[in-house]
Amino acid sequence: MTAPAAGREPAANPVTSPRSEASVARSSALGVLAVGALAGACTMTIELAAVRLLAPWFGTSSAVWTNVIAVILLALSLGYLFGAKWSRGARTESKLGACLLAAAAATAWLPAMTGPVASFFLPAGLGLAEAARLLSWGSLACAIVLFLPSTVLLGCVPPLVTEIVARRDHRGAGDAGGRVLAASTLGSIAGTFATTYWTLPRLGLSTTFLAAGALLAALGAIVLARGGVRRSAPAVAALLLVGVAFAASRLAKPAPGPDQVVLAAGESAYQSVRVVETTDAGTPMRLLQVNEGFDSFQSVWTPANGLLPPGFYYNLFALPAWWSEAGARWRVLVVGLGGGTAWRVLEGALPAGVELDAVGVEIDPLVVALARRWMELPPEGPRRTALGDWDGRAALRALPGGFDQIVLDAYANQMEIPAHLSTLEFFLEAREKLAAGGWLAVNVGAFGLEDPVVTALGGTVARAFGRRALVVRVPFSRNCVLFARRDAEPDEVGSARWKSGTEAIGRLQEALALPGASRWFEPAGDAVLTDDLNPIDALQRRSIGEGLARAAGSL
Repeated sequence: MTAPAAGREPAANPVTSPRSEASVARSSALGVLAVGALAGACTMTIELAAVRLLAPWFGTSSAVWTNVIAVILLALSLGYLFGAKWSRGARTESKLGACLLAAAAATAWLPAMTGPVASFFLPAGLGLAEAARLLSWGSLACAIVLFLPSTVLLGCVPPLVTEIVARRDHRGAGDAGGRVLAASTLGSIAGTFATTYWTLPRLGLSTTFLAAGALLAALGAIVLARGGVRRSAPAVAALLLVGVAFAASRLAKPAPGPDQVVLAAGESAYQSVRVVETTDAGTPMRLLQVNEGFDSFQSVWTPANGLLPPGFYYNLFALPAWWSEAGARWRVLVVGLGGGTAWRVLEGALPAGVELDAVGVEIDPLVVALARRWMELPPEGPRRTALGDWDGRAALRALPGGFDQIVLDAYANQMEIPAHLSTLEFFLEAREKLAAGGWLAVNVGAFGLEDPVVTALGGTVARAFGRRALVVRVPFSRNCVLFARRDAEPDEVGSARWKSGTEAIGRLQEALALPGASRWFEPAGDAVLTDDLNPIDALQRRSIGEGLARAAGSL
């Protein structure tokens, strides 16, 4: 061995110098933190898109959201515990890579598995009333089966990443854990915005899960390769990516009815939307369906404007113009425009010489686009304005007043009334936007005039208007329509004004004037819905339960 020359230090080995080792360790730790951040983004993608997967079968009510969030939180808690246990000992990188690859597979197959699992808990062919009692526990069961595995695996990631960072960067548990939490939270924020504003509306559900699965598979393969497991990682990753592509191509949705043909379908930032055509009644009819799995629809189109066949609640929206001394123009605001059915009914059913001047508010711009393509929703013009991508209450506040009639027909999933559109404060705002003597007409999905939702809304509207409100039951339907008037009351049922109109309008009013077909609400009641206290979701669940009990008792 040759001794170094006197007065000279031996050259530092760039591979083994402490400074180089520290730099490599920090770089490696940052890479692992990036893995934790991206896994957090995928976790939020699953959580936000999970409800969208279930929506065609179970809707997006607060109960469904609660079930999904509870399952996700439970899964993460279990994952944290398993990850903490698996972080002990050697081969932590291998365990992290395996968890990521398994999570990739579980995530990728979600679109393909949702249909069979949801159909098991909510069999096909059920009517809306029959399926209602299955919505809460069925969505919980589906969430457990579908989302628990992938989220448990993703919950294992933070403890494993924390252990790797602590070992490689020689940090304490608190230091490493805090860094991992910060990185994971930042990734979750990015995943939240990306899922809501980009992947879901632009790529759709299947591609969103494809992207999340592919990202997790790539992360898992990288972690395994860097951890020294080189042979199995590429093969496993390739198999998973094939499974991802296959699963994404088989996104299942509830099938249309036997006599229905799907004309168009799409995914928006809010929901699944489709237009179907049926000739079941002999006349072509198009239905706009939102998150549909039952015997219901959001809007209807027939070739001619005017009244629809019996059983359609939209027909009742034409009555206030006959109960009033309508001028040359009838100014109407429809909150919950959908495909524009209310406009088409009013267009053909107003008194002779009265022209419709209409504004519509629809939160989902995809609904407006499909309605213009397939349901003859008029283009923008001096007397037609469709406000797409607007919340109903925000639009009401922004619009000028002076409406002769405001129609409230805003629903999600056929029977879920948005809470902020059912309160005393909202109806006070609506009252102020009406002209003197103007009308409010509210579609209420309910099982009769004594339904708890009808009672709550009737009392709330009466209090807001300071006068009695009238609720009538729609013949051959599970709907009621609530009427209130600014600075006046609706005329007594069966009075002279109820006998005016065309022959078709007269038949409709005669049916509403039958005994037991109407109910009055006084403004003095105390049980009103407010922005501060609004149990509308609980009332709707109670409504379903009582309606089913009455139906069973009548058999």
